[in-house]
Amino acid sequence: MIKKTIETALNEQVKREEFSSRLYLAMASWCEANGYPGAAAFLYRQSDEERMHQLKIVHYINDRGGYATLMPLPAPELNYHNLKEVFEQVMEHERYITSSINDIYELTLNEKDYTTGNFLQWYINEQIEEESSMSKILDKIRLVGDDKAGMFHIDKELEAMSAAPVSSATAAE
Repeated sequence: MIKKTIETALNEQVKREEFSSRLYLAMASWCEANGYPGAAAFLYRQSDEERMHQLKIVHYINDRGGYATLMPLPAPELNYHNLKEVFEQVMEHERYITSSINDIYELTLNEKDYTTGNFLQWYINEQIEEESSMSKILDKIRLVGDDKAGMFHIDKELEAMSAAPVSSATAAE
């Protein structure tokens, strides 16, 4: 049986993952409307992944005897100045999610809930991958600056990344 403190923390994480999905969906829509189809495809895929992360936690809470609940969400940002700003905000958000997961992991140690701590290891590894990926994308965007040809190539690379096979960790969901 899951402890109430852990259930509450995980339900908050469900909310954060759901918001992540909506945030990336809003960013994808902005990219699509502003001539970045590759970035849009990449962010639509990220939105789907975040929803799967949310569902994985929902199932875990319920499987452990808790009750996963949904909470109201704030509206995500809808307007951006450029693709660099979009991915800077993605990076900032991924760091926030990493911190949140680390806080829950610390709570599991304090509560001696090693089962949930083990469950969270997947998310910890996923966040390392996410932050690394976003950092590389941002490095490329910063490298090309305002060069339109460079941005075109980055958009094409993002499109290719969106079509890449899903990692084995994500596929195991």
